[in-house]
Amino acid sequence: PSCFGYPLSIFFIVINEFCERFSYYGMKAVLILYFRYFLQWDDNLSTVIYHTFVALCYLTPILGALIADSWLGKFKTIVSLSIVYTIGQAITSVSSINDLTDHNRDGSPDNVPVHIALCMIGLILIAFGTGGIKPCVAAFGGDQFEDDQEKQRSRFFSIFYLSINAGSLLSTIITPILRAQECGIHAKQRCYPLAFGVPAALMAIALVVFVIGSGMYKKVQPQGNIMIQVFKCIGFAIKNRFRHRSSKFPKREHWLDWANEKYDKRLIAQTKMVLKVLFLYIPLPMFWALFDQQGSRWTLQATTMDGDFGAIKIQPDQMQTVNPILIIIMVPVVDAVIYPLIKKCKINFTPLRKITVGMFLASMAFVAAALVQVQIDKTLPVFPAEEQCQIKIINLGTGNATVQFGPQLQNVTVEPMKWTDYMTFEYSQLQSLNVISGNKSATVPKCVMGMRQTLRVKNTATDMAAWLFDNVTSKPEEGNNLIRFINNFPDPVNVTMGDTPFGTLMSLSVSNYTLFSGGRTDNITAIINSKSCSVTSESFGFGSAYTVVINNCTGDNLNVAYSEDIEPNSVHMAWQIPQYFILTCGEVVFSVTGLEFSYSQAPSNMKAVLQAGWLLTVAVGNIIVLIVAGASKLNEQWAEYVLFAALLLAVCIIFAIMAYFYTYIDPNEIEAQLDEEEKKRAKKDEDVNEKQVEADSRM
Repeated sequence: PSCFGYPLSIFFIVINEFCERFSYYGMKAVLILYFRYFLQWDDNLSTVIYHTFVALCYLTPILGALIADSWLGKFKTIVSLSIVYTIGQAITSVSSINDLTDHNRDGSPDNVPVHIALCMIGLILIAFGTGGIKPCVAAFGGDQFEDDQEKQRSRFFSIFYLSINAGSLLSTIITPILRAQECGIHAKQRCYPLAFGVPAALMAIALVVFVIGSGMYKKVQPQGNIMIQVFKCIGFAIKNRFRHRSSKFPKREHWLDWANEKYDKRLIAQTKMVLKVLFLYIPLPMFWALFDQQGSRWTLQATTMDGDFGAIKIQPDQMQTVNPILIIIMVPVVDAVIYPLIKKCKINFTPLRKITVGMFLASMAFVAAALVQVQIDKTLPVFPAEEQCQIKIINLGTGNATVQFGPQLQNVTVEPMKWTDYMTFEYSQLQSLNVISGNKSATVPKCVMGMRQTLRVKNTATDMAAWLFDNVTSKPEEGNNLIRFINNFPDPVNVTMGDTPFGTLMSLSVSNYTLFSGGRTDNITAIINSKSCSVTSESFGFGSAYTVVINNCTGDNLNVAYSEDIEPNSVHMAWQIPQYFILTCGEVVFSVTGLEFSYSQAPSNMKAVLQAGWLLTVAVGNIIVLIVAGASKLNEQWAEYVLFAALLLAVCIIFAIMAYFYTYIDPNEIEAQLDEEEKKRAKKDEDVNEKQVEADSRM
């Protein structure tokens, strides 16, 4: 059955691919934040495990291709590995349900190892599933066409790639929104089960859709895998060369010619072409090492930035969508506009030059990321060292308050209803503090070493000055805000913000800090002497800490003052767009060109081997990140970005030299020569046979 001149089965394959990519990219988008905030791993461990997973996803395709070509055939391989994949997605989703082990119902899992174990099992199954299917689906689609449908086949591959990008784009937008929801049976939490559950459901749909089309597919019998042939040929050549290593054997033109005794000339010639391309692949993993950090380091960078785009609030893991959006725009632009312009300028922009430019651009993208990181680092709060303490003075009274810190230090005066920033003192220089306001004075003991504290002063109170403990030791993560209240009212006050009760605060006492999600405004309600007053809070931004002072109540309106303890993230997420743009330009010239070039330099039956080699470069790239993130003792994130940029730049120069000495070949010509030789040989054999027959008949 056909439709618009295409086999009907194609539509099932494209829908299947869309669902599968949605499932994979959706799960991968929130993965680093799941490691970081749910499993509570630090930045480095999260990055290491993330890249181990991605590397595994790119190593398993080689296995998938072998299973499909030598044993099960593509259809059965896709079905059986999709089942594995769906189970893996489901297990990962279950691993993120905090109510699973949250027996004391405090909102965080009590038995984290259970979650880690489930998550690792799930991820390993996903890696085998997605990797095993990857080489089969596109090829299986190609099998559906007849030999005379060349045009439709190439159009199919374009639609196929479009469905990959559409799937990845939609899921990178949708999954983070699901993650940002609050859900949970006992305690409300970020909704990871939903963020992993939707991809799992889509994978199940992908599997069902694929199986429904079963009757329409053209199923080609497994033909045996060329990769195994190539490996055997190389192995035999090396073994044979080693046996004949003494100088009395004549040298051969190429070391692969030592396989002549056992393998035919054609296979040897084809293997030579493949090895020539694979040699050029050696520097390529460094590109992927940088490229795949979008999902790890760059996403973690976005968590320290301001995601307020006016009408919409962007989640840190949504910034990754910039890449697929730009790809969809850039690929046609580059093909239709940029390349023809370069051609007009009489520049010969060869495939290898394109790849070199791609590497250079990726390196520059990391320089951009480092510059953004430097700006972020400037805005981070500085906490006291072990020998220091930090003091903030907040004056809740009606007159000026002056604090004397000791003989060598300057006095500080604070106006009524004003406060200072945190001031850092060497602990050894401080003595007890004198506080003077109006005609009253008081002495308070010195601060606690290595801590932040607020000195609360009020001249009209009996207890004129007292310490408040600020038990915050780091900036709130994931763009959340910390809020606490001081009751500057003579009577007890019962405070609620949003749905969160702060309980009853006695006069001049302070609540604990409570975590709120970033970028929102809430209703603050105070009940004083059974009378209720309320006010809508100002926006606290992302990643801030505030002390809210409750002053008084006029009518139903609550008067509050906001004292900023930690400033909100002030570097805007839009500053990440330049680095994404440069990296995507690099990807367009690198990735698209790389595969086209490989296919043009090797015989058609070797495509599977080159595809495997290409995926291997991605896997090795992720292993490089593992090693650098694990081994580098750089404390500064910007320095690590610069290190990666420098490494890729060095590799780029090496690659440029290799490319300079590369000679382009035309596999078809070489194949034609081999055909000629075979014809000649066949004719020669015929002639010999004829002569033999003649000779026999004479006898």
